[in-house]
Amino acid sequence: MSGEEGEGDVVTMSYSTEGAWPGSRRLRRLAEETPPQRDRWVDLLRALAIVLVVIGHWLATVVTYDQDGFGGRHVLEVLPWAQALSWLFQVMPVFFLVGGFANAASLRSSMSQGVRWQEWLFGRADRLLRPTTAFLVMVGASAMVARALGAGPELIGRAVWLATIPLWFLAAYLPVTVLTPAMHALHRRWGLAVPVVLAILVGVGDVARLGVQLPYGSAANFLLMWLAVHQVGFAWQDGRLPTRWTAALPLAAGGAGCLVLLTAAGPYPVSMVAVPGAQVKNTSPPTIALLSLAAAQTGLVLLLRKWGNRWLQRTRPWTAVVAVNAVILTMFLWHMTAVVVVAIALYPTRIFPQPQVGTAQWLLLRLPWLAILAAVLAFLVMLFGWMEWRASPRSGRVRAEKDRSRRPAARQRADTALTIAGLAGAQAGLVGVTLAGPEFHAPAGLPAGALLAYLAGVVAMRLIQWRADRT
Repeated sequence: MSGEEGEGDVVTMSYSTEGAWPGSRRLRRLAEETPPQRDRWVDLLRALAIVLVVIGHWLATVVTYDQDGFGGRHVLEVLPWAQALSWLFQVMPVFFLVGGFANAASLRSSMSQGVRWQEWLFGRADRLLRPTTAFLVMVGASAMVARALGAGPELIGRAVWLATIPLWFLAAYLPVTVLTPAMHALHRRWGLAVPVVLAILVGVGDVARLGVQLPYGSAANFLLMWLAVHQVGFAWQDGRLPTRWTAALPLAAGGAGCLVLLTAAGPYPVSMVAVPGAQVKNTSPPTIALLSLAAAQTGLVLLLRKWGNRWLQRTRPWTAVVAVNAVILTMFLWHMTAVVVVAIALYPTRIFPQPQVGTAQWLLLRLPWLAILAAVLAFLVMLFGWMEWRASPRSGRVRAEKDRSRRPAARQRADTALTIAGLAGAQAGLVGVTLAGPEFHAPAGLPAGALLAYLAGVVAMRLIQWRADRT
C-alpha cells in the first residue's frame, strides 16, 4: 500500500507559486521528485478519465448550421449503434473512485498533523472553486459582451448552456467532497458495508421510479450512487479492498455480467450516458446499471494497478501525467467552450463541411474536428490554467491550517459556519446553472439567482481566507 503523505494531492500541487505556467524542465523536475511511495496509477486514472470524457463529449457533439442558424444533435440520437461505445467513454465512475482514494489519503494525512476536518474541507473545496469561479465569470462576461455586440439571445443562451455542461460534474463531486469527513468516519467504523448499503439504496430508488412509478423516487441516487463509488475509493486507499487478482477479476466479471443482464433483459438502456429524449437514462438519475459499470471498472483498475505503476516509473509517461493533472479541472471546465468557439468560427464561414452524420466522410472528419478542438482547448488552458496551477506549497497549507486550528473556539465556529454557508451557496448555484437549460437568462446568459448564490458562496469562502491572512 502506498504511503499517506502527499497521496491526496496531485504531485504538481506542491510547487512554488513563482511564474504563471510550468515549463517542460520544471514539470520533469517535479516528476523526478515524486515520493517513491506514491501510487502513480491513481494519478494516471484521474488524467485518463478526464481526457476520455472530453473526447467522448467532442465525438458526441453534432453541430449544424443553415439559414435558420445554429443547431445540433447528440450523436447517439442519430446513430443508435454507437450507444454501446458509451461503455468505453463513461469513465466518471473511475474519477469518483480515485477521488475517494485521494480524499481519504489527504484527510488522513492532514488529521495526523493536527489539522481540523473543517480546515481540510476548506482547502479541498477551494481547489475546486477557484478555477470554477474564473470559468463562470468569463462565461457570464462573454455573454454580456456578445449581447452588447448584437448577438441574438437564443444563440447566446444555447452557447452558454453548451459551455456550462461540464458543471454537472462539480454539482455531483462537490457534495461528495463535503461529506468526505463524515463518510470516512463511517468507513473507519463499518468498512465495505457502507458502499454495499449505498448500492442497495440505489437499487431501491430504481425500483421506486421504474417499478412503482413513484415521481422522484430515485432522486437521491444523484448523491447515493456517486457516494458509493467514492466510498470504495476509501477502501482501496487503506487496503480494505483487496487488490489481488483473485478479488479484482471476480469484481470486474461480476460487474460486467450484471451490466449485460440489466441492459439486455432489464429496463435499462444500453447507453451509459444520457441520450436526449430517452425515457430512461442511466445517468439522470444514476441507476444500478451505471453502478454495475462502476464495479466492472473498479475490478479492471485493480487488475492493471501493478502494471500501471511499473510503467509510470518511466520519466516521460509520468511527466505527461503530472502535466495533465496540473490543469485537469481547467481542461474539463473549458472543453465545451472550445466547441462553441470552433462552431462559431468554422461553420458560418463554411470552412468546415457538414456531411450527413454516420457517413464515411463524416467519420473521417471527426479526426480534424478533434484536432481543432484540442488546439483551441490548449489555448484556453494556457489562458486560464494558472488559476489551478498556482497553488501554495503543501507544507505551507498545513502550517496555515494548523495555525487556524489554534484560534479561539468562537472564531473556529464562525469560520466553520462561513465554510458551510459558502459551500451551500456554491452548490445551489452549480445546481441552478446545470438545470437552467438553453434559454437566455439576462443579463449574463446564466440564471441570475443561481449565479448570485454561487458568487455569494465564494465570497463567504474568501472572507475566511481574508480573516486568516489578517491574523
